[in-house]
Amino acid sequence: MPQVSHSPVSTPGWRAWLIWSVGVAAYVLAITNRTSLGAVGVEAADRFQADASTLALFAVVQLAVYGGMQLPVGILLDRFGSRPIMTIGMLLMAAGQLTMALSPSIGIAIVARVLLGAGDAAIFPAVLRLVATWFPAQRGPLMVQFTGIIGQAGQLIALVPVAALLHATTWTITFGSIAGLGVLFTILVALVIRNHPVERGADVTVNTDTGVVRVVTSAIDTGVGIRAAWAHPGTRLAFWSHFTTPFAGTAFVLLWGMPFLTAAEGLDAAHAAGIISVYVVAGMLLGPIIGDLSRRLPNYRSLALVLPAVGVQMAAWISVIALPDTAPLWLLYLLAIALGTGGPASMIAFDHARTHNPTHRLSTATGVTNAGGFIAALIAIFLIGLALDLQGAGTPETYSLEAFRIAFLMPIPLWIIGTVFILVERKRTRVRMGLDPERGR
Repeated sequence: MPQVSHSPVSTPGWRAWLIWSVGVAAYVLAITNRTSLGAVGVEAADRFQADASTLALFAVVQLAVYGGMQLPVGILLDRFGSRPIMTIGMLLMAAGQLTMALSPSIGIAIVARVLLGAGDAAIFPAVLRLVATWFPAQRGPLMVQFTGIIGQAGQLIALVPVAALLHATTWTITFGSIAGLGVLFTILVALVIRNHPVERGADVTVNTDTGVVRVVTSAIDTGVGIRAAWAHPGTRLAFWSHFTTPFAGTAFVLLWGMPFLTAAEGLDAAHAAGIISVYVVAGMLLGPIIGDLSRRLPNYRSLALVLPAVGVQMAAWISVIALPDTAPLWLLYLLAIALGTGGPASMIAFDHARTHNPTHRLSTATGVTNAGGFIAALIAIFLIGLALDLQGAGTPETYSLEAFRIAFLMPIPLWIIGTVFILVERKRTRVRMGLDPERGR
């Protein structure tokens, strides 16, 4: 029998919409915090006199902390609910940006990225939990899509207002201002967010037949739970789907996109920001389309949606770096659109995790899945920086198109490895579901 709970509310009232709005606004700020360094990567390299490997280390540390915090955050959310976890997350990000604003050295700046990664890790899962507890089940998938789409506006804020503020003022004022916003949102979250409606004494559950997430509730997520989740091929399919789809776009936007477009391709900052903005907008527009197709094609998500998204990204990426000269502007915009498919396609991974895991270990499977894309992204970011340094092109003064062409070969093996494992785990999952015969039969 599926585990089904009644809807927390038949029709969401003004309080539900207020809580969701504050949660989404906090998520927008979290995305701004996450991508703020990528928008000013060249300026960061100049400020800290950092080579490419060191600059990459900022993003790698941030992503490593984010990925490593996924399981602990899930456990804490199950125990304490969204309000305290979001409040602590916002406070950690504010502290991280204040540290970044005042940082006199690379070591202190790395501490700032640790704080940012830890705080950022808490926000999105907490907002999804609010959706589950404050809105009827039938609205859940749509609200999750809207949450993700609106949240991506944070990348646009990092690209335009944050970069403009830095160019108009100073490093300390810019990152100090973001820290101030973080403090304000810490207070707002603490005052407005509530874990669940007053008429409900506890959070709700998950319908394991329909796969609708009503809340990510689990037993204690120990190593036993992690092993049990990983033992199911559906969880491994989810991990590799998330590993393979969004990492190139993350690496591009989080750190290497602006240096590549300005220093290697020779674009001015406005055109470069425009291209990265197209990446963000493409993801926002494609999200509902891919989400609807995922709902309509539950048994063909990998072949019809995930692998085509990987193929489109690889084709556009290779087309840009294979040219003997700088790429035409239209091709760079096409690259941005192709990379924009990665985020929406990566959400299919959570459909796999939800479908193939029982309620009591859903948060574990979700955490394992969410870590996949960030592991791939931190590997790609680090390898690109290392490749630039090994060519003697690791600083803004030495960046070159030829060096970036070589460095941008680094994501290709990750796509290939991920694709192979997607195909392998898809087959195993279909056998487990009875959709394909076992080998030898």
